[in-house]
Amino acid sequence: MRKILIVIDMQNDFIDAALGTKEAVAIVEAVREKIRSYPAADVIATMDTHTEQYMETQEGKYLPVPHCIRGSEGWQIRSDIAELLTGAKIYEKPTFGSTAMAADLKALADQEEIELELVGLCTDICVVSNALLLKAVMPEVKISVDASCCAGVTPEKHLAALETMRSCQIQVLNA
Repeated sequence: MRKILIVIDMQNDFIDAALGTKEAVAIVEAVREKIRSYPAADVIATMDTHTEQYMETQEGKYLPVPHCIRGSEGWQIRSDIAELLTGAKIYEKPTFGSTAMAADLKALADQEEIELELVGLCTDICVVSNALLLKAVMPEVKISVDASCCAGVTPEKHLAALETMRSCQIQVLNA
């Protein structure tokens, strides 16, 4: 069984810039340790990626804080995490979930038995979106999320997202 780690949106804007929180800063070392615990070939990552026209999008109207604008410092994966992702497949996504990543992992699951573990930011937006998307396309693949390596927009939303994932048969570890 091949176990794959998915590192969701560990970008500067979500850690300590435009949308950063103290909870996001607090998980950085745990995420680094988690990445180190996997073979490099079994780690993939996502990057929230927007354009200068972000404020004109539906997301921009509901979350009117420009963030993760392609090429900006805030868009970059935090450097001490990025250095651990050398060689990792990185999916840029214009929205919460990565359909390209889900399709690629589904194709892999059709060829070999896999398990998926998710970590990253934000639990209640992109982590839960990707977990549910992956579960929808691969209902028999074991999917887990390490709560100690995730942070939500608020601690309450983090806990609510973990409960949503539990309800959808995603294992929540270290809660």
